[in-house]
Amino acid sequence: MATWGFGLRAKSILALVAACLLALLPASLLGWQLVEGVRDYFGEAYARNYTQLKREQILGLLDRELALAKRLAGSQLTRQWLADEDAPAKKTLALREAEAFRLDLHDHAYFIASGISGHFFFNDDSKPFSAQPRYTLDAAKAEDSWFFATLRRPEDYNINVNVDVPLQITMVWFNVVIRDRDRAIGVAGAGLNLREFLAEFINTEEAGVTPIILARSGAIQAHRDTKLISTNQAGSTARAEQTLAGQLADAVDRAELGRAMENAAARPGQVASFWATLDGRRQLLALSYVPELKWYVVTAVDLKTAQVLDGDWLRTAVLVVVGTLALLLTAFALAVHRLVIHPLRRLHRSATAISHGDFQVSVPADGRDEIADLGRAFATMAEKVRAYTENLEREVQERTQALEAANRDMRAAHQKISDSIDYASLIQRAILPARQLTQQLGEHHFVLWRPRDVVGGDFYVFRADGPRYLIGVVDCAGHGVPGALMTMLARAALDHAMSEAGIASPAEVLRRTDAAMRAMLQDTPLPRAIATNMDAGLVCVDLENRRMVYAGAKIPLFWSDGETLASVPGGRRAIGDRRQGEYSDEVVPLRPGTTYTLVTDGYLDQSGGELGYGFGNARFASLLREVARRPLREQAQALEQALGEYQGEHSQRDDITILSFRFD
Repeated sequence: MATWGFGLRAKSILALVAACLLALLPASLLGWQLVEGVRDYFGEAYARNYTQLKREQILGLLDRELALAKRLAGSQLTRQWLADEDAPAKKTLALREAEAFRLDLHDHAYFIASGISGHFFFNDDSKPFSAQPRYTLDAAKAEDSWFFATLRRPEDYNINVNVDVPLQITMVWFNVVIRDRDRAIGVAGAGLNLREFLAEFINTEEAGVTPIILARSGAIQAHRDTKLISTNQAGSTARAEQTLAGQLADAVDRAELGRAMENAAARPGQVASFWATLDGRRQLLALSYVPELKWYVVTAVDLKTAQVLDGDWLRTAVLVVVGTLALLLTAFALAVHRLVIHPLRRLHRSATAISHGDFQVSVPADGRDEIADLGRAFATMAEKVRAYTENLEREVQERTQALEAANRDMRAAHQKISDSIDYASLIQRAILPARQLTQQLGEHHFVLWRPRDVVGGDFYVFRADGPRYLIGVVDCAGHGVPGALMTMLARAALDHAMSEAGIASPAEVLRRTDAAMRAMLQDTPLPRAIATNMDAGLVCVDLENRRMVYAGAKIPLFWSDGETLASVPGGRRAIGDRRQGEYSDEVVPLRPGTTYTLVTDGYLDQSGGELGYGFGNARFASLLREVARRPLREQAQALEQALGEYQGEHSQRDDITILSFRFD
């Protein structure tokens, strides 16, 4: 490294420090004078105007609901009925009038509660009209305390905010006392869903602005954070954390809040403001009182975050700062170009030539600063890279030849495996009774057989014995090549069982198949992780006697005529299970025009939809009922289309087999 003069690092630091000092000093002075002098003025005006706007919006929405609730509570018919609840004629007239009020209310909901009997009448759009009480209020229950507290209060009405946490519903209730002269005989009112209210009035996109609604007591009635909302204010005192005073940690701020609330209450329609620390930040709070609702509308503005300054005012300052910075950056760029960029470009041209394999290039190394040192280091590196490159090319060539030989062997092995699997698929398809089913049943059946891989563990069975047919599906454990090998064993066991027992009793065929599988595998040393069980469902169709006999091992038989759907469940244990299963024959009537279906669990368990859940028995049953009357070919298309639409981008999880038949 150079031992005298200014090096690259010193030149860069000096130029950057000079540019920053020259640019930031006038910009900082100008910004401080402009922003600090005007921000507080505009911020206070913004908070006042915003609070007045929110107050008028709230009045426009809630004052109408309160007025309708007062008219309902002041109705002569309502008072006459509650004074004499046992008079059915008075009750009919009062509830008829209440229904007329309900249609004018925003949420079409009203309630009338008797202070004499405690009966609570409520009607809305969500349930049929009832002239009977929904329930009876109990003074011993905490959830009913609001009603009895409302009766005891001297005020004519109160507004209660109730948050239903399980239902995620926030309601504001207008509770108006019904009086017979000086005696409180009940409470009537209406409910307004506060969810839309919060979205429209409380949830603002203005940065640094937090609208709040307070009760006369200082309890928070509406806030962006619903945990701070004080509920059931008619019957209990709000907790400290659910009041605005409780959110202010400073006693001086709490005293300012009290004075501001008194001033706002004394001059409704005007705005009182003060500074306080809220949520750990110094904010400007503006309050306006709404006497009709006994609420304070509060706006907390963080002037460091809120956009209270007009963009036109800032434009001049920004232009001055940008112009100054542009001049300074231009000068800085010229200096850097002459002192740094030009030497680096010469070095870059040399490095580019080296990257293209020209290691004999001349690297500039004149000068005594860091760039010259870097050039000399590049020259040394170029010589070493040339030597490394020659050795590396030799090694790469040798390893490439070895890799190509390995790839050839791998492709050959892969081709042999693919050919073997394709051949196995031909064999597996050859054992399926597709041609026999077509010859015997024709258009009276369809089969949807879709292995997950080239070969699979599902297959279907058909055997004819005069006017009787044995039809079934089998789902062997596993899929792919292991599942396909299991199907060969299972098919051999089934053929042996049918040859011995005939086809009249599917349960006997299952029992003999189970015995045959156990005999074939009992002496085979298989690992515990390999499953050898299989699910099966067999149906013996007797066309002469118009009946069917069904037996299954974990596979049910479904049938539907388009109006109803029924099923016979299979046995609880699979064939070849560790514990031997019990299988029994179930007689099923053979009805004309009814579609009978056997399906493996690959269709029912196929994941899909938005959440990736399985297709499911309920969705499958509904689909069978919907398509039961269509021609069987159209049923097959509908079942395959429904599965494809539900599966979407999800991969197939298991082998799928559906076999349906119908005799007209």
